[in-house]
This record gives sequence, structure tokens and C-alpha cells, in this order.
Amino acid sequence: MYGYELSRNNSFCAIVLLLARLGLRSGEVAFLELEDIDWDAGQVSVRGKRDQRTALPLPSDVGAAIAAYLRGGRPRSTSRRVFLRNKAPIRGFLSQCAVGSIVRHALQHAGIQAPTKGAHQFRHALATDMLRHGASLTEIGEVLRHRNPQTTTIYAKVDLTALRTLALPWPRGGR
Repeated sequence: MYGYELSRNNSFCAIVLLLARLGLRSGEVAFLELEDIDWDAGQVSVRGKRDQRTALPLPSDVGAAIAAYLRGGRPRSTSRRVFLRNKAPIRGFLSQCAVGSIVRHALQHAGIQAPTKGAHQFRHALATDMLRHGASLTEIGEVLRHRNPQTTTIYAKVDLTALRTLALPWPRGGR
């Protein structure tokens, strides 16, 4: 539909892993530059909201996906952006909307019916998964780079099904 193919050496895999594993915002992925990746240190430097820079660990699977894209899927270009359009004119994405479009297509291709189809759902999923594995809201807020702790509560949804399995049976009456 969009002229993309899902494979290990294209941008889809690397983009989805950056969103899902690091909780990056779509704009942070769209405007990521080659110099932002420190392969030796195993870090990626992202420009977040208000142009604030943060160095994050680069998990090996995410790094491998980016490297595969850079070696075998990235079109030739003088652009310093990591991710490029794969149709003429070959250049970096103009906005974060391109990342959302890639995510929607990847979900559709995988047959996943998500309640929302945008890239931001990966931040919510990461927060929920961290909460499920015992992380505190403070820890989740640090990973998502939230300045206001209240913002984190929006992202970390409680897994009611899991809570029901942990709930103790309530005694019936006081007899």
C-alpha cells in the first residue's frame, strides 16, 4: 500500500524497536541523526521536548536493527538523518507524521488491531509493561523523560486482569 516491505534491513524494524524498547516520541525518531548514535558507548542521544538532549542506552537488538538498515536499507544520501524517505526526493522525514504512517502500516501488515494506530501507543505500552514488572511510577517517568510526575500516571495503565488474580477473596459477612 505504501510501497514499503517489512524486512530486517529496512527502517520499519528499527523504528518500531526505537519506539517500543526506548519509549521514544515519534519526533525523536524522525529527527534522529547519524551523529546521535555512539556505537562504541552503546548509546543514542535524543533531542526531546524543548530541545533537551538525553543519552539513552542502546539495547543490542535496537542497535542491530539500526545497523542492518544503515548497511542494507538506507538510500544513498548526503542527509545526516538516520531515517530517510525511500522515494524521491530522498531526504529526512519532514515531520513526525512519517513515523506514525510507518507504524500504522506495520500494524496493518502484521494484522494487529490496535485501539490507536499511532506511534505514541508504544510509550503507553512500555509504561504499562514496566508497571507490570514492578517498576515504580518514578522509574517509569525517568525512562519516558517526563518532567511532571503526574504525566506518568496517564501512561501507566493498571492491568485489572492481573490485579484480579492477586486479589484475596473477600469474606462474606461477619458470621
